[in-house]
Amino acid sequence: MTALRIQTDRRRQAALRLLAAAALTSLLGGCYQTQTARNEYPTDYRDRHPITVREGSRQVDVFISSNRGGLSPSQRADVLAFAQNWRHEAKSGIIVEVPHGGAVDRAANDTMREIHSIFAASGVPRNAVFVRQYRPTAASLTSIKIGYSKMVAEAGPCGQWPNDLGPSADRNYFENRPYWNFGCATQRNLASQVDNPADLVQPRGEAPAPAGRRSVALDKYRRGENPSAGYQGDSNGYDNGKISDLGK
Repeated sequence: MTALRIQTDRRRQAALRLLAAAALTSLLGGCYQTQTARNEYPTDYRDRHPITVREGSRQVDVFISSNRGGLSPSQRADVLAFAQNWRHEAKSGIIVEVPHGGAVDRAANDTMREIHSIFAASGVPRNAVFVRQYRPTAASLTSIKIGYSKMVAEAGPCGQWPNDLGPSADRNYFENRPYWNFGCATQRNLASQVDNPADLVQPRGEAPAPAGRRSVALDKYRRGENPSAGYQGDSNGYDNGKISDLGK
């Protein structure tokens, strides 16, 4: 009877140890999850909504039909703007996809001759234009597709609300931390307005100094004169840079 009681006590103590170990494991796991969630929610909006630079594309569709070849005035403006943008922002050659194998073959050839002439007048070299053919489907509008690769800066997506803004049991509310969507629109607008996305990654190289103006300033300095530039007044005796006489 005594041996049976001792064995029962031992089993009970082992069960209590297992329960204590499980409770400690759950407690440590909860602390780890809380710490991980806190690390995944940065306070700075630039860390929550970073601006990323990736490779994108620009494409223009020139719609054609079997009854008319060449470009319309609006299409000429689109192709001209496309060629000018290519010289400014492209990171690849121009890829032109021409429909082939249908009733629009003749119209496509006439349109391509005009597109090539606009490219040449805009300074696009002929070896930078790659032409390939594709077979159009009868259910879709037929178009000549011209496009190129470029760098794109973007941020977001915005409009995500993973936490409550009002009083709640969330620790972020009691710690007075900014809500998740705060600053996303600003980052997204900045990414869409930047002229060259590469400027977000590294600065541009410095341009050479204006040698002419530098020589004039150094000559004046050697002669003991004021090296700053002088501005001529207008016929009324006022300087061109002044916009107000307040305080006189």
